[in-house]
Amino acid sequence: MKRISILLPLFAGGCVGTATSIVKAPFQVAGKAVDWSTTSQEESDRNYGRKMRKAEAREGKERREYEKRCRKEGAECRGYDGYVARD
Repeated sequence: MKRISILLPLFAGGCVGTATSIVKAPFQVAGKAVDWSTTSQEESDRNYGRKMRKAEAREGKERREYEKRCRKEGAECRGYDGYVARD
């Protein structure tokens, strides 16, 4: 009888661990869904940086085309007043 009472807490611990896992599972799934549906600050910063680099590249291209057109026409062009990158 003493041997059974010594081993009983070991077996009961496994049951408690399993029960805890079953209870925690829905909350863990809900947490993952929230993580997948929201944008982290790092991801937001990365997306903003990408957007700004594209805008700056577009502005640079427009500026080069404008300057090329001015040189071809031989006319005196005022300063570039085209696209300005903004958020």
